Amino acid sequence: MKKPSLRVMGKTALAAILSLSLAACSNGMGGKEAEIQNKGAMESYAVGETFKATEPFNLSIMYSDQPLYPYKKDWLLFKKITEMTGVTLDPVIVPMSDYPQKRSLLISSGDAPLVIPKTYPGEESAFVSSNAILPVSDYIDLMPNFKDKVEKWGLDTELEGLRQEDGKYYVLPGLHEEIWPDYTLIVRTDILEKHNLTVPKTWDELKTVMQQLKKEYPDSIPFSDRFKFLSTLNVASTGFGTKGGWGFGSGLTYKPEQDEFVYTAATQEYKDMLTYFHELVAEGLLDKESFTQDDDQAIQKFINGKSFIINGNSQTVVLHRNDMNKTLGEGKFSVAKITVPGGPAGQLMSGGRLENGVMISAKAKQSENFEAILQFIDWLYYSDEGQEFAKWGVEGETYTKENGVRKLADDINFNGLNPKGTKDLRIDYGFSGGVFAYGGTTDLLHSMFSEEELKFQNDMKEVKEVLPAEPPIPYSIEERERVTLLSTPLKDYTDQNTLKFILGDRDLSEFDAFVKELESQGLTQYLELANKTYKEYKEGK
Repeated sequence: MKKPSLRVMGKTALAAILSLSLAACSNGMGGKEAEIQNKGAMESYAVGETFKATEPFNLSIMYSDQPLYPYKKDWLLFKKITEMTGVTLDPVIVPMSDYPQKRSLLISSGDAPLVIPKTYPGEESAFVSSNAILPVSDYIDLMPNFKDKVEKWGLDTELEGLRQEDGKYYVLPGLHEEIWPDYTLIVRTDILEKHNLTVPKTWDELKTVMQQLKKEYPDSIPFSDRFKFLSTLNVASTGFGTKGGWGFGSGLTYKPEQDEFVYTAATQEYKDMLTYFHELVAEGLLDKESFTQDDDQAIQKFINGKSFIINGNSQTVVLHRNDMNKTLGEGKFSVAKITVPGGPAGQLMSGGRLENGVMISAKAKQSENFEAILQFIDWLYYSDEGQEFAKWGVEGETYTKENGVRKLADDINFNGLNPKGTKDLRIDYGFSGGVFAYGGTTDLLHSMFSEEELKFQNDMKEVKEVLPAEPPIPYSIEERERVTLLSTPLKDYTDQNTLKFILGDRDLSEFDAFVKELESQGLTQYLELANKTYKEYKEGK
């Protein structure tokens, strides 16, 4: 664990004294306050061992219900968890679309389940000041699989970014052995081949390809996007040397040559990206509706041949093929994910090895099964065995494994891996869903990929240079409240003007004026606070 800054040490001196007092009590000096309750816990739980509660217990868990594979209480997943571990899960079912809002309501009201999955790093910060969630970093010694993977894969630097001002982190993220890119552009490769066009390797080449497609199909718009264009801005921004869309985050970008953070949307790199996409819109190459239309509208244009490019991932490309077999006819088209194009900054790839993970309610500390709960979470989410189970299911029932190679049972399909299967691993059995199945070794991740997806992964790995992770900014509770007040309106105003600049509703000659407007809305104060906190953290390490 990193050393707290001097600022933190001053603020927490009294807390440290009280903590020592409680520790003394727990060591037989007159009290039980700090003792961890361990009913049901295994005495010799370690890496490589299956968790099995010494006394069965029920455990409440928040469940994000995905409409593509809706929750079923009789799934084999739940039956086997109870059979293998002695833990019976009591899911609190929340529609995926309402999950962030419902999670906040349940936590703030004190009614949250003990286990709260589907929490992306950063989302836990809102709940730290209320002491409603557990500082899980205090209990990592009770989670041997999590600890082992962090040490084995060198994830300490990434975890540093999760620490709050008190030096602790409050979410257990999904852990990946390597960076895993997924979203990119899906392209009608048959159309490219028909017109002797090569798959573009840069955004400039993509523009040239789309210009040619526009000539060949003047009534079409080559690129009509989904996800409100936020995914494309995210994957494109790295090649432009900036951030955007889903990856805009706090709006801050670390500049190593200056050793400070700048506001992303106020940089020349951000302007260059806006200029590029504005030119696509102005030339009729990018559909203006990409920024406002529902996903289904974008999908319909693509699968009906009215557009040739759309953003997506390994799952959506399979879904599009299935739909296009019906709309265009099987064998009459071809689509593929392409390597994310490079930009002016080069063939770069950002991203970390931490995925959405698990928060634990602070109420769990009062449970008589507290240690057993930690062991169960550690086994299911972080052990090799638990991760394989969550993804593939039950060996001999949903899959077979020979010489390390896993294969779905003959009648089970997953994401096109076994298209002749009449049952689905997620829909009919509950495995490989987003609540339990994430993180793990590259081998496990790749084991569920098609040959096509493996090629995409290898191409990205060969072509792209991975950007280093940015240093953390561990705000205090008071600072975080101020940061929220400053950053939220700045991001809202940035989002509004990003759209205006790209669509041409605001001329890019006014970009400098836009930056001045950001400054008048608190940009300077935001940057001062961020860099002051970062410098204090750096000096106090």
